[in-house]
Amino acid sequence: MPRRDPGGGVRLTLNGREVELEAPPMARLLDVLRDTCGLVGAKEGCGDGVCGACTVLVDGAAVCACLVPIAQVDGASVTTIEALPDDHPLPRAFVDEAGAQCGYCTPGIILTALTLGRRPSRARLRAGLAGNLCRCTGYEAIYRAIRSAR
Repeated sequence: MPRRDPGGGVRLTLNGREVELEAPPMARLLDVLRDTCGLVGAKEGCGDGVCGACTVLVDGAAVCACLVPIAQVDGASVTTIEALPDDHPLPRAFVDEAGAQCGYCTPGIILTALTLGRRPSRARLRAGLAGNLCRCTGYEAIYRAIRSAR
């Protein structure tokens, strides 16, 4: 059960580090990550949870950070794209397979892809990425990149 501090502090594990953040309980997780923590990988695309550009992992599940009040992640583990090591195979595969053009949606797609397991089927990719919109590449290169990551 999350622990709520009446003073507004939220404790969570952020990219593997225990942190305590001061923010109004209803502040959006997206805003706290970007403005307070300086983690700008999650992007605001629509602000309505439709595009997936702000996707982060909360306790291993892909969620739209624009919809999550910071109070909801008290006691949780939050992972952003910044947690991936430089040599992680998924971003490299996006480069190799031309899975990104402008790159705005890419962090959210990569984090969502991490929840799909290794070499997901095409049906699993289509269903799993249904909440992540890309306006540049179309999805074939994205699917190729995810399936080719080792």
